[in-house]
Amino acid sequence: MSDQAAAYRDQQTIFGHPVGLFTLFFAEMWERFSFYGMRALLTLYMIKGFLGYGDSRAYEVYGAYTAMVYMTPFIGGILADRILGRRLGVVIGGVLMAAGHLLMTVESEWPFFFALALLICGNGLFKPNVSTIVGSLYRPGSPRRDDGFNVFYMGINLGAAMAPLLCGYVGETFGWHYGFGLATIGMMIGLAVFVMPTRLTQLLIGSGAIASAVGMLLFRPDNVWAIAINIFIALALLVSATISCLALRRGGLPEWAGARPDEAPRNYDWAVYLGIAIAIPIFAGLVCGFSPFFKPEAEKDDAAKRMRETVAFLEKFGVKPELIEKVKKSELRRREPRGEAFQVIPEETAFAIKTGISKETFEQLEKAEVSKKTLAIIKGGKQGRKKNRQQVIDDLERAKISRDVIDEVMAAGGPARQIIGVFVEEMSKPAGLVLTILGLLAFGYLIFATTQLETKPRERMTAALTLIFFQMLFFALFEQAGSSLTNFTDRNIDRVAQRSVVTEEMVGTTVRIQPTQEQLGYTRNGELFTMGDLNKLRELLKSYDQEFEIDWPVDRDNVGMGIAEVSDELATSSFQAVNPTYILLLALVFNWIWSRLRILGWEPSAGVKFSLGLLQIGIGFGAFWLGAQSANERGMVNVMWLLVGYLFHTTGELCLSPVGLSVMTKLAPKVLVSTLMGGWFLATAFSQYLAAIISQFTGVGEGAGDELPIPKETVNVYGDVFGQLAIVAVVCAAVCFIISPLLKRWMHLDDLGEG
Repeated sequence: MSDQAAAYRDQQTIFGHPVGLFTLFFAEMWERFSFYGMRALLTLYMIKGFLGYGDSRAYEVYGAYTAMVYMTPFIGGILADRILGRRLGVVIGGVLMAAGHLLMTVESEWPFFFALALLICGNGLFKPNVSTIVGSLYRPGSPRRDDGFNVFYMGINLGAAMAPLLCGYVGETFGWHYGFGLATIGMMIGLAVFVMPTRLTQLLIGSGAIASAVGMLLFRPDNVWAIAINIFIALALLVSATISCLALRRGGLPEWAGARPDEAPRNYDWAVYLGIAIAIPIFAGLVCGFSPFFKPEAEKDDAAKRMRETVAFLEKFGVKPELIEKVKKSELRRREPRGEAFQVIPEETAFAIKTGISKETFEQLEKAEVSKKTLAIIKGGKQGRKKNRQQVIDDLERAKISRDVIDEVMAAGGPARQIIGVFVEEMSKPAGLVLTILGLLAFGYLIFATTQLETKPRERMTAALTLIFFQMLFFALFEQAGSSLTNFTDRNIDRVAQRSVVTEEMVGTTVRIQPTQEQLGYTRNGELFTMGDLNKLRELLKSYDQEFEIDWPVDRDNVGMGIAEVSDELATSSFQAVNPTYILLLALVFNWIWSRLRILGWEPSAGVKFSLGLLQIGIGFGAFWLGAQSANERGMVNVMWLLVGYLFHTTGELCLSPVGLSVMTKLAPKVLVSTLMGGWFLATAFSQYLAAIISQFTGVGEGAGDELPIPKETVNVYGDVFGQLAIVAVVCAAVCFIISPLLKRWMHLDDLGEG
């Protein structure tokens, strides 16, 4: 009997699985907790935090970051296989990610981008290698292997569900750095679970689970549904921890699991460390597009004037005098001007491609004090739409714009021009250029290699490349969750359980209320209360008093306005927990459905599953569109539309995602397996960047996070784009379904042993 066979035999098991699986379960769970905790806050932080980005810039950075995150695991897997070994790869990756999360707590521009770069490099080493170690615990051909990965998959989604409920809620409510700090602690626990002796691992798993469960019960909104979800996730965590601690009584992760291969060179580790040190600043530059080097010249700062304006703002809302005094004694952070990302195509050219008018003409309109709403319509190329046309003309005439310029503006625009312009602009930025070049090289080589194969292998590769294309489309739509859907949730989803409403009897009085989403779109002393006002109030007073109150003089237009407390409002980031929670509830159901259909001989082919995934994500966006259409007079959408949409996105993911990697490994010829897997991950990375490009069409905030219109003016911006995405997804699903018989024939599943 070989040494490896004996090692498999000597492993202790529980429920038929190696006990080491449960160490890896919690190591990965905490890593995903840290990753998704940071991701839940990232877009909101860039817009509302010290960076003060507009929507477009935030989406751009988010897309570049997530694209690089999905690109590096291919490189990390190669380094572990050939030099480091998987165990050391996980340790190095965990250290880099913990450092990245910790650096996120520093509110400065370059540290922020270097933090993202550390996370990108760390994820590249951690993510592929911890999954590979799971597979190495099972002897080749073991029927338990797939079940083991299902258990591991549950750990991923448990961490992803916990993260927004803790990191997201704490970060939004008490301060961004607290949320990022929790993500740091989560990553350190995950790393410790992986490297510590078994007894300490049990202690970490148990204490971490108890602390997190208590945290989810203490730090949460006063909302019955939020409480129910938190209790469910807390119970799932405690049950998982109990099973894991019992399993680890029989031993931990065996020493040989993930060890450095005997044939791997021992004297090249320094080269890996040097490569990481070089890669970190490169990734930082790619994510930010080198924007800190292109900052506009800052205006002369007048700190006293800024303080006077801030105090006047707070006094306007009747904030308690003692809070204003605390603000006066603090050092207000100046909002620095932010640079734009470098792009190969000059900004003026890209602007002309997108809008059909020159940058100079647009600047002329800005100087003529054309309304922000009209400028946004023109910049989005939507002045030709029937509902916008007369409004734009009237506004331009009111601003005394010449007839020649009005004619030029009205003749420009159009959706095709806007789509082409945005795509060209984003792909000419550093991250887009890198992805484009890598994509052309990788898929150019794969297509060339495919043409050199014999008939059956060539047809299998053609089927595989076709499925890669459809999965790229799927995830470009699915990943709106972290960008455009996050902002839609923040600005237009009604997340508040109101306690009372303003009545006729209250007109003419002044009430003392905690400002929440319920006041958005109502007038206060004749001025509209916007999300910008709410964000600014909360950001100024977050560190002083979580439950501050303002004066609200009630007029007749306020009748029906909800009154609630901050604790009644669900955090935007907490909705990032909806998808993984659905997966925890439905993954086993889908596994059972597919297995039953397989027994009956009715299991759909891979092409049909992909088409079902695309169809359901289309239905999900259709739900978001319907929600926008049924918004109330303020532009607020019932939260049930969001939950229904996410449900269809999740069921679509459960149709498409599990089958993808399995099909790739089956269809690729032996000489192209690794290359095709690299192509799969590269396509996933490209889909993340494509998702950021798509989200650009929903941008409604051009400046800092405190410059936002009322919900009524944003709801249809999101709704129109979501409706268009629904149509695109359904059409793609139909195409995939139509060609699925051809794809099935090309796969030659009956004789996979050949070729």
